[in-house]
Amino acid sequence: MELGKLDTEKRNSKTTHIDMMSTIDMVTVINDEDHRCAEAVKAVLPDIARSVDVIYDQLRNGGRLFYCGAGTSGRLGVLDAAECPPTYGVDPGLVVALIAGGEKAFIRAIEGAEDNKELGANDLKEHHFSAGDALVGIAASGRTPYVIGAMDFARSVGAPVMALTCCTDSELSRHADITMAPIPGPEVITGSSRMKSGTCQKLVLNLLSTCVMIKMGKVYGNLMVDVKATNEKLVHRAVSIVCSSTGATEEEARTALNQCGWSCKTAIVMILLHLDAVSAGKALEQADGRIAAAIGGVPEA
Repeated sequence: MELGKLDTEKRNSKTTHIDMMSTIDMVTVINDEDHRCAEAVKAVLPDIARSVDVIYDQLRNGGRLFYCGAGTSGRLGVLDAAECPPTYGVDPGLVVALIAGGEKAFIRAIEGAEDNKELGANDLKEHHFSAGDALVGIAASGRTPYVIGAMDFARSVGAPVMALTCCTDSELSRHADITMAPIPGPEVITGSSRMKSGTCQKLVLNLLSTCVMIKMGKVYGNLMVDVKATNEKLVHRAVSIVCSSTGATEEEARTALNQCGWSCKTAIVMILLHLDAVSAGKALEQADGRIAAAIGGVPEA
């Protein structure tokens, strides 16, 4: 498809004269356009849900989730992957983000890297990508060669491949098993896909990783019970999570957390079932890491 015909490249009639607007009108029209993002994502929720289930199946069987993108799309993948370990206590290798041009491209654009299909495939090969893993190819325009190269390699080894794009009938969709394509309409600044398209992509990535982690037992009720207490803020959060989940005092929560190496999940089971740390850990292991299953009930509201 010609560049000018892509959804991400069309001109927005509401902002044709944005350069002549007052500041308040400028920010108002941009904000009005941003409201389209949530509705665009809502329209593709079934595709997102299917992707969540596919990714979860791969991860619970020992696989990994890979994001692959270039430019803004790649940076958003890196951001989502980087947030998973501190938020959900997972190994940094569980959610892997690849960006055209490598890590340095997160800060500064690497010209030409996104045009290389072979580079996308090679980056996956370097991570020993296999049929047990899952790939989400991210490209607002739906045609980035680097991403398509990675997707083709992933499919060649038998792994499930999903596309995240903001264009209808994209090239990316022809290389994917599932396509998630929220369409927020033409950008406020023609072709600046870091704006509405980027917002849609961020919303979708939030949904993918959050829902997968919930299904993996990383959340109890709506609490991030596998959070790593790696700084003062997160120490306080861990204590608060245990208190909220059990009704324990702060002192009781800290005592339990100290006894189990600051594992919120273990501390919660210890308190609720009146177990020591070892027994609580075994109960969790038998319940596949899910607190609700370990205690035989549902979390408090």
